[in-house]
Amino acid sequence: MNEQELAQWLEQALADLRLRVQVKAQPLQSSPGDYALVIMINHPAHVALDHERLTAWFQKAIPSRYPQVKRLALYSRPIGQQQANWKTQVRLAPEAATGRGDPADSPDLSRYCFVQDRQLLTADLPQPSSVVRQAVLGFHNLTAGQKEEVLPLLPTLFRNPGAVSTAMLSVDAALWLEPLKSLNPHELRLLSVWLSRYCFNPSRALADLDPATSNLRTGQTRRRYRAPQTGVSLVLASFAGNLTLAAGVTLSLLFGMVFVLALAVFGTLEGGFSFGSFLSAVLLTLAFNALIFFLSPWLMDWIQHSLYSTQWVSLAEIGRRSPESAEVIARVCRQYKLKQPKLGLIRDQNPTAFTYGSLPDTARIVVSEGLFTYLEDEEVATVYAHELGHVIHWDFAVMTLASTLVQILYLLYVYLRDTRRDRRGGKNIGSLALVAYFFYVAGSYLVLYLSRVREYFADHFAAEITGNPNALSRALVKIAFGIVQEGERQQDEETRQRSARLLEGTRALGIYDAKAAVMAGTAYRVAADPSQVGRVFLWDLFNPWAGWMELNSTHPLTGKRVRALGTYAEQLDLPVEFDMASVVAQGKQLNRQQLYGNFLLDVVLLNAEWLGAILGMVLGIPALQAGSYGMFAGLVLAGASLGLLLKMTVMYPSLENPPALTVLKAMSNPYASPLRGLPMQLEGRVIGRGDAGYRFGSDLKFQDETGMIFLRYVSRFGPLGNFLFGASRAGRLVGQEGTVVGWFRRGIAPYLDLSRFQSRYGEVVTSHPAFGQAVQVALGLMAALLLMTVFPF
Repeated sequence: MNEQELAQWLEQALADLRLRVQVKAQPLQSSPGDYALVIMINHPAHVALDHERLTAWFQKAIPSRYPQVKRLALYSRPIGQQQANWKTQVRLAPEAATGRGDPADSPDLSRYCFVQDRQLLTADLPQPSSVVRQAVLGFHNLTAGQKEEVLPLLPTLFRNPGAVSTAMLSVDAALWLEPLKSLNPHELRLLSVWLSRYCFNPSRALADLDPATSNLRTGQTRRRYRAPQTGVSLVLASFAGNLTLAAGVTLSLLFGMVFVLALAVFGTLEGGFSFGSFLSAVLLTLAFNALIFFLSPWLMDWIQHSLYSTQWVSLAEIGRRSPESAEVIARVCRQYKLKQPKLGLIRDQNPTAFTYGSLPDTARIVVSEGLFTYLEDEEVATVYAHELGHVIHWDFAVMTLASTLVQILYLLYVYLRDTRRDRRGGKNIGSLALVAYFFYVAGSYLVLYLSRVREYFADHFAAEITGNPNALSRALVKIAFGIVQEGERQQDEETRQRSARLLEGTRALGIYDAKAAVMAGTAYRVAADPSQVGRVFLWDLFNPWAGWMELNSTHPLTGKRVRALGTYAEQLDLPVEFDMASVVAQGKQLNRQQLYGNFLLDVVLLNAEWLGAILGMVLGIPALQAGSYGMFAGLVLAGASLGLLLKMTVMYPSLENPPALTVLKAMSNPYASPLRGLPMQLEGRVIGRGDAGYRFGSDLKFQDETGMIFLRYVSRFGPLGNFLFGASRAGRLVGQEGTVVGWFRRGIAPYLDLSRFQSRYGEVVTSHPAFGQAVQVALGLMAALLLMTVFPF
């Protein structure tokens, strides 16, 4: 009998108690071939063992694996002590050592529950994925002895699958358990729920899961979430906007900006305005835009192949991966007399999809491998329907043209900025450069608005053409989850950089903004019941900062898109996948004075240094009239410095005794702000750099049991210190567990301004996000005092 293997198996089975086990096997003289085991259980001092329950477990577990063991001598002691504080001796009954028993003799499953919320044991949940369903059915088919083998390992599996060893299990038990170690966190969470439901009520769980035993909830559960017919006309959500108006206004303004600026440039450089300059500006603008417009599909094809190794595949290949997607593509092309778009596939596990082209007949729809990995068949079909909506609406072509016009504005700005001022008309070039930059910024915001509106319309088209708005809601949230999941996966440097290029390079064109994935992805990871996901959308729907932040986003906030899709489900008389009605009801209970009062105050504080400078100017008017320029300058500088100091106190409140929160709890705070720092501490581990594509990046990704968040590191020595930290220390922190303390902020992507990280091994990292502002305040006040006292005139 191998004592070391036996000790390892016992530690693995009891991993949730963090025990260290020592085993000594002694042959029984009275019964050759049989053994007595002396087992010393070393436990953490703060862990109180239930010795009676532990003894009962040993009485069942040991003989099921080692029938030759007839007696047990059990001892326990706190780790670090020599003397045992408890002991007992057990003679194993003959019937206990007869093996695994008859399959019909089921163990007492009712004492096993792997979730904290026991309401999930009886709640009416949607049917899980086929992977989870097959795992539960496989567990049902195990013998009683095999169930006894794997049940003690399941808590460790759900907490840390990599720590589970199947080496000591029987063949059938190991074959069931080993594949489960590769499930993603959300699938493990769902499996913990459904195995808990099985242990609580096996017959009910099987009726919910197995089509062979009941058709009451299988298939019908999912079908009741989609309409029986497709092509039903749906009323567009009231907040989605008007695509035709948005496209018309955007293109008109952009064409006007390019034309006016080109006319002004020609007129200035030629020394005056003329019909020739007017005609040249018109012809140049039209020719350049027409050339780019018609060449863009092939230019993008070349870029796609160069950056992402895009492969072009047939409709049959898509059909093998997602039969419903192939059916939707064929049906839409037939219904709208559309040439089948060119279909691309990127070998990357980050789920994404995007469309580009100049005309409907030159459209390309490209998806990644990750879309088929993380989404079910019907969900992939709604994504393809969404992308086809862009083609049917022509908005993909409008976006191509609008983006081109914005780039022209930027090129004109760069050209004017770098033009020598001694040329003819050079005195006006500086002003034209400023106008060009203003047009570029304004044009960028117009394109962003058009991009958000077109996403609403594509979602609406997908809901109509598939009759399945719930599947698209799930797809959006699962795409977010997939992006978060892949960001946490340990990958080689080349793979991380390629994935980072894909997500950033397709951010504007893709179905989902990767920067906003953390919120919905984190909620989906931990929620077994879809209705629970909605609570992270409170901020999207009701916080005034959400609309402000959305101005800089290529996509509507996820909460707004899911809410719009929920209205389409209601029009189809379907249950809504994510319970947005309860989210809206919760939102109506929020403190409006706190929401909007804090927002208005934050907007003021966001510009506190400028308002302080203006106040200093007002107070310094008498000094200026008296000719005391030093006093005037000192008052302006002092006002700006004091304003910045006030802003600092709000951004970085005291970190004394910060509350211990989770990532999900912080993200679910509807009052969170990008300005007001929320002191908090988290327990978890560093899983990677914030920018996976930059090997010297100083920002980090941190994961706790509920999700992932970005940590922003700031050195006292500015960008140079950040670079040195990223080059020398950041890489060593990846994989380390510990505690972080800092200030939580909420924007499109939430993050934590890091103050301190302490690893389990004692390594400490300190960050100083307020240091630069503190130095500015100190220098500003000293300079102001110097100006007002030493140089008042």
